[in-house]
Amino acid sequence: MRSIIRRTPSSFPAIDRVFSQLLSDPFFDGLPGVANEEGTLAIDVSEDDSNVLVRASVPGFKKDDVQVEIHDGVLTIKAEHNEQKEETGERFYCRERRFGSLNRRVALPSAVVEDEAKADLSDGVLTLRLPKAREASSRKIAIS
Repeated sequence: MRSIIRRTPSSFPAIDRVFSQLLSDPFFDGLPGVANEEGTLAIDVSEDDSNVLVRASVPGFKKDDVQVEIHDGVLTIKAEHNEQKEETGERFYCRERRFGSLNRRVALPSAVVEDEAKADLSDGVLTLRLPKAREASSRKIAIS
């Protein structure tokens, strides 16, 4: 005997819209079951007293292949490698190492000073050092 489950549209479209917007936020990009745009890019995000540190695995990519962007507190790392060099005398059955792309977006845990960011690519690991922005100091204003 089979059961039929009837699904009806939600009675609360506003709530459905809020959940849809929430799950499309970059914060949820790395969660299991939520697809990344292209490829997978393993990252570690940590912080010390003065910096947000991001380490991303980009093996086989050169610094010219990697783009890093920060916009509205969201870090975007894109790496794309497309080698057009033709090998003669070989017949390929599988050719995966010459082409590839990685893409990852992640919300940063703190506001950062984008102009002072430093990046280093060594041994297939991209290391970003993003200085934290100083918190705005509060000031009392006299009312006249």
